[in-house]
Amino acid sequence: MVSVVNTVDTSHEDMIHDAQMDYYGTRLATCSSDRSVKIFDVRSGGQILIADLRGHEGPVWQVAWAHPMYGNILASCSYDRKVIIWKEEHGTWEKTHEHTGHDSSVNSVCWAPHDYGLLLACGSSDGAISLLSYTGESQWEVKKIGNAHTIGCNAVSWAPAVVPGSLIDQLSGQKPNYIKKFASGGCDNLIKLWKEEEDGQWKEEQKLEAHSDWVRDVAWAPSIGLPTSTIASCSQDGRVFIWTCDDASGSVWSPRLLHKFSDVVWHVSWSTTANILAVSGGDNKVTLWKESVDGQWVCISDVNKGQGPVPTSVTEGQQNEQ
Repeated sequence: MVSVVNTVDTSHEDMIHDAQMDYYGTRLATCSSDRSVKIFDVRSGGQILIADLRGHEGPVWQVAWAHPMYGNILASCSYDRKVIIWKEEHGTWEKTHEHTGHDSSVNSVCWAPHDYGLLLACGSSDGAISLLSYTGESQWEVKKIGNAHTIGCNAVSWAPAVVPGSLIDQLSGQKPNYIKKFASGGCDNLIKLWKEEEDGQWKEEQKLEAHSDWVRDVAWAPSIGLPTSTIASCSQDGRVFIWTCDDASGSVWSPRLLHKFSDVVWHVSWSTTANILAVSGGDNKVTLWKESVDGQWVCISDVNKGQGPVPTSVTEGQQNEQ
């Protein structure tokens, strides 16, 4: 059973597009069509507004927290074509960097694993993906993947900085060979996997095809070093797929349909341990899914918008609608 532990009245004046907890689960960042980003202290079930950040000139689609080892840093992206990086210094949140290198709405921002330094991927409706890396002294280096997705990129998600199978294979004391990778989803109905080459350039490694409409979100699952890599994707076509790759080369990905919903699915999000997937869609519901022993994905709970817990049972027909 899933229960609602806290409801936050954000006082946003328009639709909320994203809400993200920080690393410690004590702060909540939200963003809205009212052009603002807000940060709340949500410890002990309370809500204290810490910051109301104004700097965007259009709807703000997404926010992303950097790892706390780099301080309190938040990225936001907007329809105004900008990415803003905010930082807290001495208790005050300020804009520390503004990226204006896109020609259209920036729809998604995602920080790379902290092992790679401060590195932010940004996906835009102009079809490009930009990668911003902090080089020190308030300087950010920009690399761009042009025409990553024709018509536009809707989502970016980094692979964990854990080599698949390293939990089993790694010799004691041997430093793992990190390879930077991330997934993107676009208006070409494709999921693409990108890999950094030795010369520092980004190359398309794989195309994953299964969706029949725009891919709205992709989420690479966290890993502790087991051999299997997993990605979740959702689409305008109402379907959620779980993609798995068991071979070390990372070249063969198999899709499995988690569920076909009756409306667009906007977001997919993994639990920290990667055993539960949260799915939110146009039906105003958040559903939680877990893989059973026989490999079937089962809905373990759903929470209606603005309501408390809902019975966990899902009709047989819903589960079998694959």
